[in-house]
Amino acid sequence: MKQTTLRYGLYATVLLVALSAVDFFIIAKLAGPAFQEIAGYLTMLLSMVFVFIGIRHYRDQVNGGSLSFVQGLKIGFLIIIIPSICFGLFDILYTEVIHPGWMNEYYAAYAERLKTSTPPDKLEAALQKMKEEKEMFSNPFVQFLLMSLTVFIVGFIVTIISAITLRRNKMVAAG
Repeated sequence: MKQTTLRYGLYATVLLVALSAVDFFIIAKLAGPAFQEIAGYLTMLLSMVFVFIGIRHYRDQVNGGSLSFVQGLKIGFLIIIIPSICFGLFDILYTEVIHPGWMNEYYAAYAERLKTSTPPDKLEAALQKMKEEKEMFSNPFVQFLLMSLTVFIVGFIVTIISAITLRRNKMVAAG
C-alpha cells in the first residue's frame, strides 16, 4: 500500500506542479486572473486522475482484484496528502520568492472587478472586505493551509467517487 500511495501521490504532485507552473507563468500573463483561477481548479482536478489510477492499481495489482469502500478511501487519502502539501509549498515558493508581487497584482485586478460589478452603495464595504482578506492571505502559513486544503478537498471528492466506482468484493469460489 505504501509503495502505491507514494508512487501515485508523486505522479499527482509532478502533474499538479507542472500544470500550475504553466498556469502561473503563461496563462496568467495571457488570460488574466479570472481565467487563471479556472485553470487552477482544472489543474487540480486533472492531477487527481492519479487518485483513481492509484486506487485501481491497488485493487487490481496488489489486493487481488478486490477493494472495499474503506480501503479505497484510505488509499485515496494517502495519495492526496502528498500533492496537497507539495502544492501548498509550491504556492508559497511562487508567491514569496519567484513572484513576490503576485498578491498585489491579483488584488488590484480583484478590486477592478469589484468596482465594475458591485453597486456603488456596497462598494466601500466590498473593498474593505477584500483588504481584510488580502491581509489574512499575506500570512504565508494561512496561504499554505488554504492552498493545501483546496487541493485536498478536490482530491477527497475524487477519492470518494473513485472508491465508490472501484469497490469490488472478493469473489466467492463456487463449490
